[in-house]
Amino acid sequence: MKWIIFLLVSLIIILQVKLWVGDGSLAEVNQLSKAVDVQSQLNIKTKERNLALEAEVKDLKQGLEAVEERARSELGMIKKDTETFYQIVEGKTR
Repeated sequence: MKWIIFLLVSLIIILQVKLWVGDGSLAEVNQLSKAVDVQSQLNIKTKERNLALEAEVKDLKQGLEAVEERARSELGMIKKDTETFYQIVEGKTR
């Protein structure tokens, strides 16, 4: 009878040690769960960025409006005979 009790107590102690320390412990599971949450958030942001880039590529492939808009905003170009370019030069202050 003493051996059975000793065996059961030893088994419980071994299981408790495995639960709190080592591979698959509660601390490790908690840490991995947090890492999964962080990676999920990063994946969502990356997916949104990819969708925006995909829409931009599609827009650039389909029409010239996006190309014209980029030429105006980034290169300062204007449409011939439909737009007038004005440059405002500020004078020196004394």
